[in-house]
Amino acid sequence: MFKKVDRQAVRVRKHLSIRNKISGTADRPRLSLYRSNANMFAQLIDDINGVTLVSASTIDKEIKETITHGGNIEAAKAVGKLIAERAVSKDIKNIVFDRSGYNYTGRVSTLAESARENGLNF
Repeated sequence: MFKKVDRQAVRVRKHLSIRNKISGTADRPRLSLYRSNANMFAQLIDDINGVTLVSASTIDKEIKETITHGGNIEAAKAVGKLIAERAVSKDIKNIVFDRSGYNYTGRVSTLAESARENGLNF
């Protein structure tokens, strides 16, 4: 008998492995992301103080008006641009990227590239 692979459990295990290696500081916060089928969420986190410095998602008013669906590449590009603009306005340029166990393809890579194009370095 075959067991079905629990993809969520695999992702969480990868995420914990990644989190053991990287951490955000006030000088270089961690860009953490979450993607669901319907939306994308990104936030810059200072892990030492346990504070979210900047956040952006597809449910923000600025993005929600311009996109038709929050779970596609265009939405990821918009979230990457918005998080970068908000970070640069708070004088944050250097960050650590946390892909949260997701493969670096599709929406994850699009969000990262959009953030790089708009002023973030990682």
